Amino acid sequence: MPFRFDKIANPYPLSRNTIYAKNGMVATSQPLASQAGLEMLKRGGNAVDAAIATAACLTVVEPTSCGIGGDAFAIVWMKDAMYGLNSSGPSPKSISIDAVKAAGHETMPARGWTPVTVPGVPGAWAALSKRFGKLSLSECLAPAIRYAGEGYPLSPLLARMWKEQFNIFKDNFADKPEFAEWFKTFAPKGRAPEIGEMWSSPNHAATLTEIGETCAESFYRGRLADAIAAASAAHGGYLAKSDLEGYAPEWVEPASIRYRDYDVWEIPPNGQGIVPLIALNVLKGYDFRARDDIETFHKQFEAMKLAFTAGRQEITDPAYMRVSVKDLLSDAYAATLRKHIRDMASEPIAVKPSPGGTVYLAAADGDGNMVSYIQSNFMEFGSGMVVPGTGICMQNRGFEFRLDPGHVNHLAGGKKTYHTIIPGFLTLDGKAIGPFGVMGVYMQPQGHVQVIMNTIDFNLNPQAALDAPRWQWREGKKFRVESRFPSHIVQELARRGHLVETTADSIAFGRGQIIWRDPDTGALAGGTESRTDGAIASR
Repeated sequence: MPFRFDKIANPYPLSRNTIYAKNGMVATSQPLASQAGLEMLKRGGNAVDAAIATAACLTVVEPTSCGIGGDAFAIVWMKDAMYGLNSSGPSPKSISIDAVKAAGHETMPARGWTPVTVPGVPGAWAALSKRFGKLSLSECLAPAIRYAGEGYPLSPLLARMWKEQFNIFKDNFADKPEFAEWFKTFAPKGRAPEIGEMWSSPNHAATLTEIGETCAESFYRGRLADAIAAASAAHGGYLAKSDLEGYAPEWVEPASIRYRDYDVWEIPPNGQGIVPLIALNVLKGYDFRARDDIETFHKQFEAMKLAFTAGRQEITDPAYMRVSVKDLLSDAYAATLRKHIRDMASEPIAVKPSPGGTVYLAAADGDGNMVSYIQSNFMEFGSGMVVPGTGICMQNRGFEFRLDPGHVNHLAGGKKTYHTIIPGFLTLDGKAIGPFGVMGVYMQPQGHVQVIMNTIDFNLNPQAALDAPRWQWREGKKFRVESRFPSHIVQELARRGHLVETTADSIAFGRGQIIWRDPDTGALAGGTESRTDGAIASR
């Protein structure tokens, strides 16, 4: 009788405990990626080396959510100083509203070469390595190269996401020649790989090797850039080699607000990091009796809607913004927004969130250095455009642009769009507490608000702060909550006018990671997402 076991079901689930360590920790959504980061720490690398190795590994072991052709943001705490990195790329210089409309589109398409923007991920790895790394970039990419070349078995949630996306691609793009390379790369057997089944991508391994050996120069100015530009031209894309050649990541000053006694840090626009800061700025004007209380959730719901509305109206490429980040994060603005919160649910102007794919990781070493890092394709598998012979799947971040020239986030050549991915960081009295993040497109600011309040207002440890039942604003007065949400709270929210849907699909509520450092002892405390295949590697 052949050996058999159920690959996913567990009738006896138990909660995770917070993990404690002294000399280093990596928290991410894939166990193999966490181990890649730990491998760098054991080799004498620092938190930045660990973050790069983990991020590169995630492009292999979770390609549904991120890739070499995506964007990245990071907050680095190094030798008691904070640094921000915006490694998102602009639209091609040749693209325009008129050109996209002339091609028959009334809104930006989600797939194909049109929504492709300049990828920032390889530039992020190179910039982080050059400024802070102790190991070479090639050393940091070695585990990812190994998994891409030798293969690895799919984890449960990854297999689920992969299959869902394969079905979408099969139903919509199987007969379109520009998607042929996607099927060749990610469905080599004519289907999605299953749980525990091996998948490899030798082309991906070769590309990572070339990025490491050239410190990403090949990707932006060499052979890989030529391949990307040729693939774009072959299918009517706007991205040219000159767009890649002119790109460089930006070092930026992180934005922050004071919440209670803590400072909460995010990357400023073009990312949506100021959205959770706006919401927290509103919420700090209240005292909360308990987490599972109607007043807590009602005010969180209303503050989140106000913050999102402000963000969608104002956030874009900083060169195009009409108001300053300072004004959006001012106490005076928070007080103005707070006046709009009443006892009943409001219905602000809103944009319906769309699904997407992102990975977040947190890393720390034994010397007090810490990294909050996030990278994404935007939607799962991004644009679906895979550059032949490279394994590079290009992002579709340009889908966020509007074709309305009067909108602040309107499409223009060489412009950065409103960006959803956001790494977070927490400090107290000028000392690092640590990195945190919750991935999942428009769930991200909502997840940040919830885990920060769980931590600061309700004293939950990192694992409990992540495991606590979550809510998500959808549009208007519509929210959805996890099925574990207290039923009496759901009923009370409905009486307040909120339209609440309960769902058992926990992955819809994002996937988070947290590492806190005890300022007194230096001990690391980590939590990883129970809603996914998350794992913490530590030493």
